[in-house]
Amino acid sequence: MFDFSFTELMVVGAVALIVIGPEKLPKVARTIGHLVGRMQRYVTDVKSDINREMEFEELRRLRKEMNEAASAVESSARQHASDIRTGLDSVAKAADVTAEEAAASPAAKADAGLSPPPEGSPSSPVAAAPSSFPDPTSGAPAAGSPVAGDNAAATPASGTSRNSPNP
Repeated sequence: MFDFSFTELMVVGAVALIVIGPEKLPKVARTIGHLVGRMQRYVTDVKSDINREMEFEELRRLRKEMNEAASAVESSARQHASDIRTGLDSVAKAADVTAEEAAASPAAKADAGLSPPPEGSPSSPVAAAPSSFPDPTSGAPAAGSPVAGDNAAATPASGTSRNSPNP
């Protein structure tokens, strides 16, 4: 702030000693020190208040921008949700109309596999397929499976039996 050199301070001190006197000079110096300290604290408080107000104003501005962005995202999400609901409603109506048309036409039932199977055919395609797994209730091997005495199926390509320990 002010630029005082050491010699200028010595001159001020010598004049103060002559004018004030040696008895009062320590008390006056102490009082001046307190006043300068108060002034420095006051200046620091004013600076911090100004900085705080600037930060508050910046935070208010940022909060306003964030609220605007959030409301824009929210309205966009609501619009998309509304579009999706509309699409789902139209698909559901189309499915209802198709189901009603299918229920109304007997040929559509037959094409869709909704009519009962003709007599003499198995009730499900899985039951008609031959199984290579043994029937757990009969204890007999299933058709096409190797018989317990069949040596070709029980012997691996190396010529050793499956049940024999490995050398």
